[in-house]
This record gives sequence, structure tokens and C-alpha cells, in this order.
Amino acid sequence: MTRLAICPGSFDPVTNGHLDIIQRGAKVFDQVIVAVFNNQSKSPLFTVEERVQLLEDATKDLSNVSVDSCSGLLMDYAREKNAQAILRGLRAVSDFEYELQITSMNRKLNEDVETFFIMTNNQYSFLSSSMVKEIAKFNANVSDLVPEMVEKALKGKYSYVDDKAES
Repeated sequence: MTRLAICPGSFDPVTNGHLDIIQRGAKVFDQVIVAVFNNQSKSPLFTVEERVQLLEDATKDLSNVSVDSCSGLLMDYAREKNAQAILRGLRAVSDFEYELQITSMNRKLNEDVETFFIMTNNQYSFLSSSMVKEIAKFNANVSDLVPEMVEKALKGKYSYVDDKAES
């Protein structure tokens, strides 16, 4: 039986912290599906399609990782894909409190799918997509926080900031 995990998130944008969790999960599970969800409580910078493309580019060297998008409930998606596990990263205690609530609800919705948490590497413990966007918005260097293609995409999204600053 193939051990399939889903690594869900909004990935707006994907960071080196996300990639660390995906890469480490790919060593444990036979297959990992990175599922891009559109978080209704956030205003995304990148479209779902752009996020999927950035993730596909960032994970292209991981043969057992694929990227997909979903707009429904994670547990319905997990059932549809016959997944055995949800793969999540934890940075701090505050993440754990949030994740505990989600995991408990997911378990209620589908008790056949287990959630596995991977602690982030210390070098990424502060990193979030929101922080990356804030830094990039002010044209600060994000090259050690995100893959190169994401850095370019961020510069493209925020290029209007430089144009206004120069006028």
C-alpha cells in the first residue's frame, strides 16, 4: 500500500520553510501531494494558479511530490485521493494551538486520516508567507527566504511600488 500524505496550505507564496517540510515529508511518505487551498480569511497576493506553478517549479526535483489545488474541505479531498495522512509543519507553540483545533476537527470529519507534524528547522522558525510579502513589498532582500522563482514573482507583483517611489 502506498503511503500518501497531503501537505495542505495557502502557500502565498511558498517559502523555504514550506519546502523544508515538503522535502522532509517526501523522505517519509511514498507520495506527497502539496494541495493549494484558497484561505477565505486571507487576501492572496498570488492566484491559486500562480501558487500551483511556483510550487511545481520549486518541487520539480522531488519525484514523489505532486502539486494540486482544492477549494473544498481538506478531509473530503483526502478521502478522494485515498490519503492516509496530513502533513503539517510547526514553528512555535502558537502554531500548535491552532493546528490542534484543526486536527481535532479533521479527525471528527475523517478518523481514518492521521495528521503528522514536522517541527521546522530552527533557521525557518520565524518565517511566514505574510512576513515575506511584507519584506518584499518594501523591496528588501528575500533571497534567503524563498526559492529564486518566488523572489522574481514577488518583484513582479510589487514592481509598481518602485515605479511610484521614483515619480
